[in-house]
Amino acid sequence: MKKKYIYSACLAFTLAFCGCSDFLDRDPDRILSDEQVFSDEKMITSVLANFYGRMEWGQRITDAGSYVCLDEALRSSGGPDLFRTFGDDHWRIYDYGLIRNINQFLASLNNTDVISEERKNQLRGEVRFMRAYTYFCMCRCMGGMPIVGDEVFSYESGMDITTLQYPRSTEAELYDYVIKECTEIAADGMLPSEASKNSARATKWAALALKARAAVYAGSIANYNNKMENPVSTPGSEVGIPASKASEYYKIAYDAAKAVIDGGVYVLQNNISDKADNFYAATTLKDNNTEVIWARDYKGPSNYQGWTRDNIPSSHAEDIDQAYLGPVLNLVEDFEYIGNRDGKLNIKNSDGSYIAYDKAIDLFKDKDPRLFATVIVPGSSFRGSEVVLRAGVKRNESGEWKSYHGKRGQDVTSRGLIITPVNGPMTTGDDQYVNKSGFFVRKFMDETVGATTRGRGSEVWFPRFRVSEMYLIAAEAAMEMNDQDNARRYLNAVRERAGIQPLNGTITLNDIVRENRVEFAFENHRFYDLKRWRLADKFWDNNENTSTAIHRVLFPYQIDQVGDPNDLKWVFDATTTYMSPYPRYFQPKNYYNFINQDWINRNPKMVKNPYQS
Repeated sequence: MKKKYIYSACLAFTLAFCGCSDFLDRDPDRILSDEQVFSDEKMITSVLANFYGRMEWGQRITDAGSYVCLDEALRSSGGPDLFRTFGDDHWRIYDYGLIRNINQFLASLNNTDVISEERKNQLRGEVRFMRAYTYFCMCRCMGGMPIVGDEVFSYESGMDITTLQYPRSTEAELYDYVIKECTEIAADGMLPSEASKNSARATKWAALALKARAAVYAGSIANYNNKMENPVSTPGSEVGIPASKASEYYKIAYDAAKAVIDGGVYVLQNNISDKADNFYAATTLKDNNTEVIWARDYKGPSNYQGWTRDNIPSSHAEDIDQAYLGPVLNLVEDFEYIGNRDGKLNIKNSDGSYIAYDKAIDLFKDKDPRLFATVIVPGSSFRGSEVVLRAGVKRNESGEWKSYHGKRGQDVTSRGLIITPVNGPMTTGDDQYVNKSGFFVRKFMDETVGATTRGRGSEVWFPRFRVSEMYLIAAEAAMEMNDQDNARRYLNAVRERAGIQPLNGTITLNDIVRENRVEFAFENHRFYDLKRWRLADKFWDNNENTSTAIHRVLFPYQIDQVGDPNDLKWVFDATTTYMSPYPRYFQPKNYYNFINQDWINRNPKMVKNPYQS
């Protein structure tokens, strides 16, 4: 009997990835059968676009709140954020609905004659890529899960329900499945070898990038999970990978990453002399971009995102929304200096006295240029004008420095200096729409006028794979295989593009961790990287004295002391903050999300994850 599948043509997502309104010539609310969809090439492509639009998991620029949990940023707007512990379902992904829809699409695609076999082959490659990516995202959350292949299950009354119940795979089997799928669809003739428009559709290189990432994740788990005092695993290996498989996975990761690099379609972008501007262009700008392999694209008029609107400095806001996120000092100090690996800011002398700077931005002189394309620091510019961040003024009274704060944008000193400008940062209070960390976000911020209004938004994309990740995967895999020459070569290529000194000694995991931290800030890497390296419970250990666990902020002040040689110079206080009072607490149980009891009730072959009662 011929199966019939029903598609909801939710075309709000339609072809955001192609930026072509020709594909929007359909009623977005129609419910269509497979016969209707697969008799029209535009409708086929519309369903494909819907699949692309449904893959938004973890941190994403459509949800600024998803960034406050880690050690990248805090919530500036409103009162204190009391987040402390990670939930058992934190960023959990269980999307067999999407996998089923993809399998339906594949089955129906075989029967249509409205497109050529060559076109069918490409579409098969694209949806298999999306399916592999979905499985990968589930695996990094929960470990091994049921692999259903191309099956489309349909229940009919009286049938044996156990035939529809699949057990969980091992964690290694699911990573192997993703790797195998990527290998097959990256073969010549299935996915395009050229870049797609705005990097929004799967290509051969996106498949190889996913293969490299899946393999390095699997290698990391095989390596570092087994070095834990109490490895996280299940008796059936649904969680946990044998240590003996680590070298195999690292080799796969290295070869796949190297293939992307050697392919030459995507190259490290190094065509702007100002290294900060160059990095901003490499991550944020679509025009002439050579780094972004695959991205979630946005295109108006119906598909904007609000990252810039939510996070724009108050002094530059075009609407009520502004200043939601404040990057934290933890992140800023992980960026090195150009010629000095210690990124700690020079705020005070050895005797505890303040170091006074002529300009606020002078504190950041010679920092890794990537910092200025990632974070708006005090005194830097956005949209061509300075972003003034000043918590208040300081005066030395009887040998003691005292801080004075004002109502933002209103109170002034006797000489007319605004004590606390409209940007803040505020050191106390529950005010909305004002900075409270001393920094604003720069990465993915749209300089287009009008992009921060509620009536519009931004078309800036969100990269999922960049070629610099392939360099760092190659470096990491080489390091783990004791190939120091290639570890240095690939790591230093990224550092050279960044504009900082090369590393000449032995490359260690700490080098890999730090480089990934600064290269991919705000790109949905940090959480999963620390998990796979089994460092998350060490970095976020619930200890307020652990620098990676507690948020720290920077408050700039100007000296208001007429006649003093440091009058109107800048000094800074680094401190913890009432806005984020608790250290992050990642427990061993958080390495894998819990398996929902409802899933087990429907499929008793599913087993629970470690630490589940």
